[in-house]
Amino acid sequence: MKRGAFVIGIDFGTDSVRAVIADAADGEVVSVSVQHYPRWARGLYCEPSENRFRHHPLDYLETMQAAITEATTRAGREVASRVRGIAADTTGSTPVLTDKRGVPLALTPGFREDPDAMFLLWKDHTAVAQAERINQTARTWGGADFTKYEGGIYSSEWFWAKVLHVVETNPAVSQAAVSILELCDWIPAVLTGCDDLGKLKRSRCAAGHKAMWHAEFGGYPADEFLARLHPRLVEFKASLGQETFTSDIPFGTISAEWAVKLGLPHDTLVAVGAFDAHMGAVGGNIKPHQLLKIMGTSSLDMVVAPRTRGPERLVPGICGQVDGSIIPGMMGYEAGQSAFGDVYAWFKRLLSWPLEVLLPSQTGTDPETRRVIGDALMDRILPELERAARELPLEDGSLLALDWMNGRRTPDANQRLKGALTGITLSTDAPRLYRALVEATAFGSRAIVERFRAEEVRLDSAIAIGGVARKSPFIMQTVADVMNMEISVCAGDQAVAVGAAMFAATAAGLYPRVEAAQEAMSPGTERTYRPDPARAQHYASLYPKYLELGGFVQRQLTRQDDAHP
Repeated sequence: MKRGAFVIGIDFGTDSVRAVIADAADGEVVSVSVQHYPRWARGLYCEPSENRFRHHPLDYLETMQAAITEATTRAGREVASRVRGIAADTTGSTPVLTDKRGVPLALTPGFREDPDAMFLLWKDHTAVAQAERINQTARTWGGADFTKYEGGIYSSEWFWAKVLHVVETNPAVSQAAVSILELCDWIPAVLTGCDDLGKLKRSRCAAGHKAMWHAEFGGYPADEFLARLHPRLVEFKASLGQETFTSDIPFGTISAEWAVKLGLPHDTLVAVGAFDAHMGAVGGNIKPHQLLKIMGTSSLDMVVAPRTRGPERLVPGICGQVDGSIIPGMMGYEAGQSAFGDVYAWFKRLLSWPLEVLLPSQTGTDPETRRVIGDALMDRILPELERAARELPLEDGSLLALDWMNGRRTPDANQRLKGALTGITLSTDAPRLYRALVEATAFGSRAIVERFRAEEVRLDSAIAIGGVARKSPFIMQTVADVMNMEISVCAGDQAVAVGAAMFAATAAGLYPRVEAAQEAMSPGTERTYRPDPARAQHYASLYPKYLELGGFVQRQLTRQDDAHP
């Protein structure tokens, strides 16, 4: 490739957007900017008690402009003038209802403060009932089961369920809407000035994993199937087209307006968008038959495998399998856990209650001193728990936890499930509880591996990226021991955004294939965790107990749901 070219990866997360400028020759990150969504930070448009989490479109537009502008300013005008491509990854499924030009309804008169006219964030679980109806209809309507390439279970976190919920509960938004856009499709449309729904290049990754798109179906689910859910879904489907695109393809060229706003060349190419986990897997240098774990508040587990001749083998209970969703030309598989780091954060909040509620009211010290003491103790809770838990001897497993604090994503999505703790005695202390929670998330990771292997998807090793992977040796060693699998941690803390930059470089023609961009731009491995044989054997004996506890909890909650529909 020609040296002296730079690319931009934009990573839209749950709380903030991150813009990375990377040297396309070797992947060196030359500039980074992180901007937090201002409305989200104030808790606007969300209601956690109802599992409602929405993002206003302006949060994305304002922070994207600020992040890229700051990143280019830090990199310098010479670097900015040599930017060749941009690619964006986003959370997903994060859809929005739009007008006939693809403009989110929250940016149009009459809907600017309506949460249902905004982006429905991936973690929004208001559509549990709608997801159950989709699953029931898929099995009984008499035609193809359109969920079969989505793992056979459609989730409340996904495209059609969320849209169906809005349509059924907000007639005004439903009547005004013309189409639906995933966030990863809207951002390239904004940057290129595309306001023609017929010319939008929709993400293969998003459509295949979350919207039941598949070549076998000729695109999205049949009109007859969608009509049984709601007639409006048929009308929306007509606006989606039938074709989808992998992210090595250019979406278009940056518009004159956004080139001026961002200070970028007018010939900068914008790639087709995709979800963060999938571009992150590329940034983590995933290879065939490797499991890549993105370990943050939740976990996302990605696998790529060469396509095989003959019928596509279905893997039940995962989050979809899509040709080209990760690396074009290969099958991409997605799984994950609805809560990972969030489990540890919950325990930290539990233990910090006295610091938040009692310490501020104590007398004898000034408020600033109390604040400093409280912040210092809060920062030490998890590191000290890890230190103490690491020193504990292996025990019989009577103290056991279940990691379904936010429902279960994989295997077999069920957002009604809850976490559990069993075997607590008067001698149970905080480090032991913490270790049980870590083991629970590791057992959840093993359940995903076991499901892939049961369906003959070969897994040889694992790669990890994300905050948990780089910050917690104790958690990483426990996961390696429980899965009995070597785990390599990717160097650098920008793997997801760098993955987007790799797609930007490919779409801009700097590399012929994504694999070539990976080879040149990968940051390499920071550390490798190898399973300890004795601990692996110990956890192998405990894993059936985890499954037994999970089965018990699921049966109890299912009975409750049946009794109280």
